[in-house]
Amino acid sequence: MITPADSTEREPLGGQPPPGSKPSVTDFDAQIKYHRAFEAVLWNMPAIAIYAFRRAAFDTLGMKDNDIIVYSAPATPRLEAITANSTTPYIAAYTDLRRGPVVLAVPAAGADGSLYGQVVDAWQFTIADVGPAGLDKGKGGRYLFTPPGYADPIPPGYIHVPSPNFRIAFAFRSVPAPGKTTTDAYHYAQGLRMHYLAEDANPPKQRFVDPIDQRYPTLPHYDEHHFHDMYEVMSVEPVREHDKVMMGMLASLGIEKGKPFHPDQATTAILRQAAIDAWYYLQYWYDTQALKKAFWEDRHYVALLQADANKRFSFIYDDHIALIDRAAEYFWCTYMPKVLADVPATQYLMAMADKNGKLLEAGKLYKVDVPRDMPVKQFWAMTVYDRATFAFIYTETGRTTLSSYDLDKMTKNADGGVTLYIGPEAPSGLEQNWIPTRGKRPLPAMRLYGTTEALNNRTFKMPDFEEVT
Repeated sequence: MITPADSTEREPLGGQPPPGSKPSVTDFDAQIKYHRAFEAVLWNMPAIAIYAFRRAAFDTLGMKDNDIIVYSAPATPRLEAITANSTTPYIAAYTDLRRGPVVLAVPAAGADGSLYGQVVDAWQFTIADVGPAGLDKGKGGRYLFTPPGYADPIPPGYIHVPSPNFRIAFAFRSVPAPGKTTTDAYHYAQGLRMHYLAEDANPPKQRFVDPIDQRYPTLPHYDEHHFHDMYEVMSVEPVREHDKVMMGMLASLGIEKGKPFHPDQATTAILRQAAIDAWYYLQYWYDTQALKKAFWEDRHYVALLQADANKRFSFIYDDHIALIDRAAEYFWCTYMPKVLADVPATQYLMAMADKNGKLLEAGKLYKVDVPRDMPVKQFWAMTVYDRATFAFIYTETGRTTLSSYDLDKMTKNADGGVTLYIGPEAPSGLEQNWIPTRGKRPLPAMRLYGTTEALNNRTFKMPDFEEVT
């Protein structure tokens, strides 16, 4: 017997929106493309940032796989890169393991110099630290990088590093040995060699590129071009298990392996806005969230290197990926170590706000007192970046940094310390204590090399910036 429904049982519970509901949009195709594109920008931040280096090297510098960039001097604003340093020369190279394993020969550290840096995969995750703190322990050696799925025997005498991706890259700093100069560091770095294993018996002449006087535009694009770069990465690299859902979403944007990417005009407009909005979102994130991780509770500095809970930079856990934390870290930093040491030898502290907690602003003059006794065994350096790009600021002077190496040129305070000024114009008579900003919103970074226990246990506290009125 079927019991008829009474007056209160004329609709099932659930299965549709509440009575009177209406959709918030009429173009669902555009809506889903926008949301997927916005999330894709956040998801692929590590990969897009490292691919941008490769793209610029090939398109602007005329490089090829296995050519090596060796800067003959510390970088200037022509190196348009995320939070680069301008105190030691950079070295970088790119290769593609689809052509087979690659050999990287690294000179030993010693009286002629030393190299510090990382080799990263296409997701910018470190697969090998190099130098005294790396796999070669400063003894130098021949690294052998093999592609995904490589099963051939590994010849003896190599430091074998299997790569989960085909395209890999490295960035090193050439650090002068005691008594040596930047020029010496430049020549020492030219001891590097990079070629395919198939060429090992008769390697080609190593090509070095010095872009010191060239613009090297490595910054990611935040417009529709972002997705063309994304396609260049995703159409080459293996898909990781935890990224399969996102790869399915990318298909709705036209990004699929083995198929061309030619978005129509309407889709291009959506992609452009999604990338723009993602940039604004991450800037907002730093304005509102970064100081929750302040290095000192009563100061307004944040460490540049913000690792995940495992002290790594993948942000991949057993049950989730910390997408926003990962995107934020790779938004303002590149080439992280594989593991963040409990006591980092180098610390980068980014000034986010003034002593009153007010975010630093464009067009204003700020000052900071640098004590005479800084917690470093090597040196300190204050570098100022454009908050919009996290890159150096182009100025008439070209100055991006003042460091302890410049103390003899600066006006000192009565206690032996110095006051540094950051802003569009220098205070009268204090030009040597000034880093220009050309009206840009500044992001000052205090870099501390060879940190001491006073910094590591937080007993030393860096004074905050103050607005000069």
